Amino acid sequence: MVAIRVLLLAGALLAFACSQHGVAASDPSLLQDFCVADKVSQVRVNGLPCKAANEVVAEDFFFSGLHMAGNTANKQGSAVTAVNVAQISGLNTMGISLVRIDYAPNGLNPPHTHPRSTEILTVLEGCLHVGFVTSNPENRHFTKVLAKGDVFVFPKGLVHYQFNNGNTHAVAIAALSSQNPGVITVANAVFGSEPAISDDVITKAFQVEKNTVDWIQAQF
Repeated sequence: MVAIRVLLLAGALLAFACSQHGVAASDPSLLQDFCVADKVSQVRVNGLPCKAANEVVAEDFFFSGLHMAGNTANKQGSAVTAVNVAQISGLNTMGISLVRIDYAPNGLNPPHTHPRSTEILTVLEGCLHVGFVTSNPENRHFTKVLAKGDVFVFPKGLVHYQFNNGNTHAVAIAALSSQNPGVITVANAVFGSEPAISDDVITKAFQVEKNTVDWIQAQF
Protein backbone atom coordinates (compact mmCIF):
# COMPACT_ATOMS: atom_id res chain seq x y z
CA MET A 1 0.00 0.00 0.00
CA VAL A 2 2.84 2.40 0.77
CA ALA A 3 4.35 1.81 -2.66
CA ILE A 4 0.99 2.49 -4.34
CA ARG A 5 0.57 5.75 -2.41
CA VAL A 6 4.07 6.80 -3.41
CA LEU A 7 3.35 6.20 -7.12
CA LEU A 8 0.06 8.10 -6.95
CA LEU A 9 1.76 11.03 -5.26
CA ALA A 10 4.49 10.99 -7.89
CA GLY A 11 1.86 11.02 -10.61
CA ALA A 12 0.12 14.00 -9.02
CA LEU A 13 3.38 15.96 -8.91
CA LEU A 14 4.17 15.25 -12.55
CA ALA A 15 0.62 16.11 -13.61
CA PHE A 16 0.89 19.48 -11.88
CA ALA A 17 4.28 20.24 -13.43
CA CYS A 18 3.11 19.39 -16.92
CA SER A 19 -0.14 21.33 -16.53
CA GLN A 20 1.80 24.43 -15.55
CA HIS A 21 4.10 24.34 -18.58
CA GLY A 22 2.09 22.39 -21.16
CA VAL A 23 0.04 25.38 -22.36
CA ALA A 24 2.99 26.86 -24.24
CA ALA A 25 4.03 23.55 -25.80
CA SER A 26 2.67 22.94 -29.29
CA ASP A 27 3.97 21.88 -32.66
CA PRO A 28 4.80 24.60 -35.22
CA SER A 29 2.21 25.15 -37.94
CA LEU A 30 2.82 24.35 -41.60
CA LEU A 31 3.87 27.24 -43.82
CA GLN A 32 3.96 25.06 -46.95
CA ASP A 33 2.43 21.78 -48.16
CA PHE A 34 4.92 19.69 -46.21
CA CYS A 35 8.28 19.83 -44.49
CA VAL A 36 9.73 16.32 -44.65
CA ALA A 37 12.35 15.98 -41.92
CA ASP A 38 15.97 16.06 -43.02
CA LYS A 39 17.42 13.70 -40.41
CA VAL A 40 21.02 14.08 -41.56
CA SER A 41 21.09 17.87 -41.45
CA GLN A 42 23.50 19.46 -38.96
CA VAL A 43 21.12 22.39 -38.47
CA ARG A 44 19.56 22.43 -35.00
CA VAL A 45 16.08 23.90 -34.71
CA ASN A 46 13.02 23.39 -32.50
CA GLY A 47 11.85 20.36 -34.45
CA LEU A 48 13.59 19.16 -37.59
CA PRO A 49 14.74 21.06 -40.70
CA CYS A 50 13.09 20.40 -44.06
CA LYS A 51 14.49 18.18 -46.77
CA ALA A 52 14.72 19.83 -50.18
CA ALA A 53 11.32 19.47 -51.88
CA ASN A 54 12.83 17.90 -55.01
CA GLU A 55 14.32 15.12 -52.86
CA VAL A 56 11.02 14.11 -51.23
CA VAL A 57 9.62 10.69 -52.18
CA ALA A 58 6.47 8.73 -51.33
CA GLU A 59 8.35 6.64 -48.78
CA ASP A 60 8.82 9.79 -46.67
CA PHE A 61 5.10 9.56 -45.86
CA PHE A 62 4.93 5.77 -45.37
CA PHE A 63 5.29 3.22 -42.55
CA SER A 64 4.60 -0.51 -42.58
CA GLY A 65 4.28 -2.85 -39.64
CA LEU A 66 1.43 -1.66 -37.45
CA HIS A 67 -0.38 -4.95 -38.09
CA MET A 68 2.32 -6.77 -36.10
CA ALA A 69 1.80 -7.29 -32.36
CA GLY A 70 4.40 -5.84 -30.02
CA ASN A 71 6.36 -8.01 -27.61
CA THR A 72 4.57 -7.95 -24.25
CA ALA A 73 7.02 -10.32 -22.51
CA ASN A 74 8.20 -7.71 -20.00
CA LYS A 75 7.47 -6.62 -16.42
CA GLN A 76 4.55 -4.41 -17.42
CA GLY A 77 3.05 -6.85 -19.92
CA SER A 78 2.59 -4.18 -22.59
CA ALA A 79 4.30 -2.91 -25.73
CA VAL A 80 4.01 0.42 -27.54
CA THR A 81 4.77 0.64 -31.26
CA ALA A 82 5.25 4.30 -32.11
CA VAL A 83 4.66 5.95 -35.48
CA ASN A 84 5.93 9.49 -35.08
CA VAL A 85 8.37 11.73 -36.92
CA ALA A 86 11.19 9.31 -36.10
CA GLN A 87 9.45 6.65 -38.23
CA ILE A 88 7.73 8.87 -40.84
CA SER A 89 9.77 11.89 -41.84
CA GLY A 90 6.73 13.42 -43.53
CA LEU A 91 5.09 13.95 -40.13
CA ASN A 92 7.46 16.84 -39.48
CA THR A 93 5.36 19.98 -38.72
CA MET A 94 2.11 18.00 -39.18
CA GLY A 95 1.29 17.98 -35.46
CA ILE A 96 0.11 14.37 -35.32
CA SER A 97 1.40 10.86 -34.61
CA LEU A 98 0.14 7.38 -33.82
CA VAL A 99 0.86 4.41 -31.56
CA ARG A 100 -0.24 0.80 -31.38
CA ILE A 101 -0.40 -0.60 -27.85
CA ASP A 102 -0.50 -4.33 -27.10
CA TYR A 103 -1.44 -5.66 -23.67
CA ALA A 104 -0.98 -9.17 -22.31
CA PRO A 105 -3.59 -10.38 -19.82
CA ASN A 106 -3.10 -8.16 -16.74
CA GLY A 107 -0.80 -6.01 -18.83
CA LEU A 108 -0.35 -2.36 -17.91
CA ASN A 109 0.69 0.74 -19.80
CA PRO A 110 1.83 2.40 -16.57
CA PRO A 111 0.99 5.92 -15.38
CA HIS A 112 2.69 8.41 -17.70
CA THR A 113 2.28 11.77 -19.38
CA HIS A 114 2.76 13.21 -22.86
CA PRO A 115 4.06 16.73 -22.24
CA ARG A 116 3.32 17.92 -25.78
CA SER A 117 0.17 16.04 -26.71
CA THR A 118 -3.47 15.16 -26.16
CA GLU A 119 -4.20 11.48 -26.84
CA ILE A 120 -7.33 9.80 -28.22
CA LEU A 121 -7.38 6.02 -27.82
CA THR A 122 -9.55 3.39 -29.53
CA VAL A 123 -9.79 -0.22 -28.33
CA LEU A 124 -9.48 -2.68 -31.21
CA GLU A 125 -9.50 -5.93 -29.25
CA GLY A 126 -10.29 -6.87 -25.66
CA CYS A 127 -11.22 -4.59 -22.77
CA LEU A 128 -9.21 -1.92 -20.96
CA HIS A 129 -9.54 -0.13 -17.64
CA VAL A 130 -8.27 3.39 -18.34
CA GLY A 131 -7.99 6.62 -16.42
CA PHE A 132 -6.31 9.98 -15.92
CA VAL A 133 -5.71 12.32 -12.97
CA THR A 134 -6.18 16.08 -13.09
CA SER A 135 -3.67 18.63 -11.81
CA ASN A 136 -3.37 19.98 -8.27
CA PRO A 137 -5.15 20.72 -6.05
CA GLU A 138 -8.14 18.58 -7.08
CA ASN A 139 -6.28 15.51 -8.43
CA ARG A 140 -9.56 14.09 -9.70
CA HIS A 141 -9.36 10.55 -11.04
CA PHE A 142 -11.47 9.95 -14.16
CA THR A 143 -11.74 6.24 -14.99
CA LYS A 144 -13.66 4.07 -17.42
CA VAL A 145 -13.80 0.46 -18.59
CA LEU A 146 -13.56 0.32 -22.39
CA ALA A 147 -14.72 -2.46 -24.68
CA LYS A 148 -13.90 -3.10 -28.33
CA GLY A 149 -14.72 -0.03 -30.41
CA ASP A 150 -14.80 2.37 -27.45
CA VAL A 151 -12.87 5.65 -27.54
CA PHE A 152 -11.36 7.65 -24.67
CA VAL A 153 -9.47 10.95 -24.53
CA PHE A 154 -6.48 11.71 -22.28
CA PRO A 155 -5.99 15.50 -21.96
CA LYS A 156 -2.61 16.99 -22.75
CA GLY A 157 0.02 16.66 -20.05
CA LEU A 158 -2.10 14.73 -17.53
CA VAL A 159 -1.00 11.46 -15.93
CA HIS A 160 -2.90 8.55 -17.47
CA TYR A 161 -2.75 4.76 -17.82
CA GLN A 162 -4.38 1.70 -19.39
CA PHE A 163 -4.75 -1.70 -17.71
CA ASN A 164 -5.92 -4.96 -19.25
CA ASN A 165 -7.67 -6.69 -16.37
CA GLY A 166 -9.06 -9.39 -18.65
CA ASN A 167 -7.75 -12.86 -19.40
CA THR A 168 -7.16 -12.28 -23.12
CA HIS A 169 -4.81 -9.99 -25.04
CA ALA A 170 -5.96 -6.46 -25.82
CA VAL A 171 -4.97 -4.05 -28.58
CA ALA A 172 -5.49 -0.30 -28.92
CA ILE A 173 -4.60 2.42 -31.39
CA ALA A 174 -4.02 5.97 -30.18
CA ALA A 175 -3.58 9.22 -32.07
CA LEU A 176 -1.57 12.05 -30.51
CA SER A 177 -1.59 15.76 -31.31
CA SER A 178 2.15 16.11 -31.82
CA GLN A 179 4.73 14.77 -34.24
CA ASN A 180 6.85 14.04 -31.15
CA PRO A 181 4.55 13.84 -28.10
CA GLY A 182 7.21 12.69 -25.66
CA VAL A 183 6.52 10.34 -22.77
CA ILE A 184 7.37 10.58 -19.07
CA THR A 185 6.65 7.37 -17.18
CA VAL A 186 6.00 8.40 -13.57
CA ALA A 187 7.75 5.56 -11.78
CA ASN A 188 10.79 5.60 -14.08
CA ALA A 189 11.20 9.36 -13.82
CA VAL A 190 10.97 9.53 -10.02
CA PHE A 191 12.63 6.29 -9.00
CA GLY A 192 14.80 5.39 -12.00
CA SER A 193 16.44 8.70 -12.90
CA GLU A 194 20.18 8.91 -13.61
CA PRO A 195 21.67 10.13 -11.38
CA ALA A 196 19.11 9.19 -8.76
CA ILE A 197 17.03 11.82 -6.98
CA SER A 198 18.28 12.17 -3.41
CA ASP A 199 16.59 9.95 -0.82
CA ASP A 200 16.19 13.05 1.33
CA VAL A 201 14.10 14.67 -1.40
CA ILE A 202 11.89 11.64 -2.08
CA THR A 203 11.33 10.65 1.56
CA LYS A 204 10.29 14.21 2.43
CA ALA A 205 8.14 14.67 -0.69
CA PHE A 206 6.24 11.41 -0.23
CA GLN A 207 6.44 11.15 3.59
CA VAL A 208 7.80 7.60 3.60
CA GLU A 209 10.80 5.89 5.15
CA LYS A 210 14.13 5.66 3.35
CA ASN A 211 13.97 1.86 3.17
CA THR A 212 10.70 2.14 1.24
CA VAL A 213 12.33 4.49 -1.28
CA ASP A 214 15.38 2.24 -1.56
CA TRP A 215 13.17 -0.79 -2.22
CA ILE A 216 11.22 0.97 -4.98
CA GLN A 217 14.38 2.39 -6.59
CA ALA A 218 15.85 -1.12 -6.67
CA GLN A 219 13.03 -2.17 -9.02
CA PHE A 220 14.38 0.22 -11.68
